[in-house]
Amino acid sequence: MEIKYNIGNKVIMKKPHACKTNEWIITRVGVDIKLKCTGCNHEIMLDRLDFEKKLRRIINEES
Repeated sequence: MEIKYNIGNKVIMKKPHACKTNEWIITRVGVDIKLKCTGCNHEIMLDRLDFEKKLRRIINEES
C-alpha cells in the first residue's frame, strides 16, 4: 500500500521533538520529506524511508 503525503498535511511522529511535541507539518515532498515542528518551528529533512519508519499517523489529509 502506497501512502500519499501532501504539503500541508499534519503528521504525528513516534518520538517527540526536544520542545515536547510530536506534531509536524509537511513542507516539502520528494525523495526527501521536509517537516516543520508545530511547537518551535524547527525544520528537518528526512529521506522517505526514515520518515515512513518514524511516522505514527497522518492527522489530516487536507493540503
